[in-house]
Amino acid sequence: MKKRSIAIALAVLMITAAAGCDQAVTQVSQGEVSIVSTGLESTDKNEKTIDEVLEDIGQSTDNENVQSADNEKSSSNAQAVTTGSIVETADLFSDRDLEQNPDLSGAEQLTVSDGQTLNITQEGTYVISGSASNCTVKVDAGKESKVQIILDGVSITNENFPAIYVVSADKCFVTLKGENSLSVTGEFKADGNTNTDAVIFSKDDLVFNGTGSLTINSSANGISCKDDLKFTGGTYDITSVKDSVEAKDSISIYSGTFKINSSKDAFHSEDDEDDTKGTIYIADGTFDITAKSDSIQGTSAVQIDGGKFTINSSEGIEATYVQINGGTISIDASDDGINASKKSSLYTTPTIEVNGGELTIVMGAGDTDGLDANGDIIVNGGKIDVTAQMSSFDYDGKAEFNGGTIIVNGEEVDEIPQSMMPGGFGGMGGRGGMRFNGQMPDGEEPPEVPDGERPSFMPDGEMPSMPEGEQPDFSKFKEKRSENVSSDSET
Repeated sequence: MKKRSIAIALAVLMITAAAGCDQAVTQVSQGEVSIVSTGLESTDKNEKTIDEVLEDIGQSTDNENVQSADNEKSSSNAQAVTTGSIVETADLFSDRDLEQNPDLSGAEQLTVSDGQTLNITQEGTYVISGSASNCTVKVDAGKESKVQIILDGVSITNENFPAIYVVSADKCFVTLKGENSLSVTGEFKADGNTNTDAVIFSKDDLVFNGTGSLTINSSANGISCKDDLKFTGGTYDITSVKDSVEAKDSISIYSGTFKINSSKDAFHSEDDEDDTKGTIYIADGTFDITAKSDSIQGTSAVQIDGGKFTINSSEGIEATYVQINGGTISIDASDDGINASKKSSLYTTPTIEVNGGELTIVMGAGDTDGLDANGDIIVNGGKIDVTAQMSSFDYDGKAEFNGGTIIVNGEEVDEIPQSMMPGGFGGMGGRGGMRFNGQMPDGEEPPEVPDGERPSFMPDGEMPSMPEGEQPDFSKFKEKRSENVSSDSET
């Protein structure tokens, strides 16, 4: 700090010397530099700033690496070191994707009726209205055709086949106007070799937008897309026995309001033939999710930049790489709040990265983790508030705490704690650095803990009393957990 003060003072003296000694008075005290002007202004357009002069002499005004003598943390001033967006978002949504009120001049008007199929084979805009049972809107257009379906007060209830079935198109838009309801009540039947198991089933790109609402009830999946699926507007209420919203390549959400009750996953993206696909990106929106399995699961990546989330499920968010950049996220989970596990070859190390937003995670009893990474946990900013009876953080690689705020069981912490199960004392990731699992820094020994007591850095909870020098055998916990994860991942 003293060297830094001298450097800044020298920089100021160099500036004032260049401008004229009678122009300013420099004061240095306790690491601070102030310049008191005498009222004479420099006219030199080439004069340098303090930052520039300090850079010339090998110093920096960046406060990121400067610590006070008592090592007091300052999360508000910490500089986030992010990896950048893991999902390419620059051209993700087209102008037409984002248009919530399309031009209906020249649109064709269609009315649903019982037991009939409305066949759409040409590019264009089609306004659908009416109520019917066992009726399907079928799109089978050319591979270069863009088809826009406007649902304007539609109600369809089918026994065993999708209400909307997109066989072929370059892209199909489903635009909501007014209140709409689509349901399938029985066991789905296949279309040849195609397992058409969703109320809305598409083999090609599918985009949802509009200012209206859509209610979906399904005996299997709600919405299934075998390509890229996007939402840019609208209100959705989906209840499903299987996945509520699934896509093979990606799910991208610009905005929308979602209420989902799923007996499996709420949002699921996976390509069983290419594990580098299966991404979920959320820019904004409101999400009220109840799911028996995962609320948001992507094979390769999940990136959340904003939105408001209320999540109640077994696992909240899961992918190989999970990046949280913003939003208000509340998770109540019975397994893992956020989980990064090796599902994709796109990333070498499963990672949870938090750069912003507010995360509140409440974990159930048992072998549960607030944030669980089979690799690394990196916290660069934002606020994480975890309530966990067993484990707030669990990681197999490294932990970095570079900025933001972490609260565990009501108490703010200065480093990322490590789970006691099953890796012994493990390590903890401190602000500005990392400590690897199972190792203490600089050859230090783990703290001694009396039998039957928990370490001081662990969240409130009790540890089992073990004979001195022995460690509990957690191998069965690992085996059981692996079985549970495998069964949950089956589709």
